[in-house]
Amino acid sequence: MWPYPKVAAHRGGGTLAPENTLAAFRCGMEYGFRAVEFDVMLTSDEQPILMHDPVFGRTLPGTGKIADSTLQDLLKLDAGGWHSPEYAGEPVCTLQQVLEFCSSNGIWMNVEIKPAGEACAVRTGEVAAAVVAAFFAAEIAAHVPGQNDRSLPLFSSFSCDALMAAKRVAPGIPRGFLVDKIPADWEQQLQALDAVALHTSHKNLTPELAQAVKQAGYGLFCYTVNEPARAEEILAWGVDGFCTDRIDLIGPA
Repeated sequence: MWPYPKVAAHRGGGTLAPENTLAAFRCGMEYGFRAVEFDVMLTSDEQPILMHDPVFGRTLPGTGKIADSTLQDLLKLDAGGWHSPEYAGEPVCTLQQVLEFCSSNGIWMNVEIKPAGEACAVRTGEVAAAVVAAFFAAEIAAHVPGQNDRSLPLFSSFSCDALMAAKRVAPGIPRGFLVDKIPADWEQQLQALDAVALHTSHKNLTPELAQAVKQAGYGLFCYTVNEPARAEEILAWGVDGFCTDRIDLIGPA
């Protein structure tokens, strides 16, 4: 039900490096992580980049919407200086770049499709799925469920439309449905998406809900767990995996 690594570094390197950059993935590697979670958004020219916030101001300097800028415009900006001086000048990372980096370093990926708005949810899902499917074409062809599942990444998203689009474009890449609070119809939504897992906030999870998800035969993944004691608690409930910002406190195992 969850053949993937138990602990993933959130946005590449948690709080120790500028999120969703190659510097973050290098940092995660230094701490022994070979599993990561990151966010994919589209630029105005429909290039998939790693980005969480839909607007400038926190991880990129400026004002306005990320989706209104081209890839070339964004590549001119400093995506690392906001974190600390040592990362000043770190560029925006593209989806293609992180696929190449993680694949060459044996890093499993939870690819969160992050539309800048519901109006572009379908297109974001389509483009991200097409890039990932092309990169993993050989692995998709060689995939045997239950035997080499870790050879493929996992899509996740809060957007059902984005995940359905990813399903249409790249049916061979498994999907996890991402929710803040588990809704009453969670099982029906997972079935509609042909999903393999439910991803949710650990803050809103209960032992009863965890048991229900596991008994239904799905993987259960949580975000974002930063205290070792809490990690142990939810794992005891049956949670299969989680991502963490505190890769300095919680190890990859």
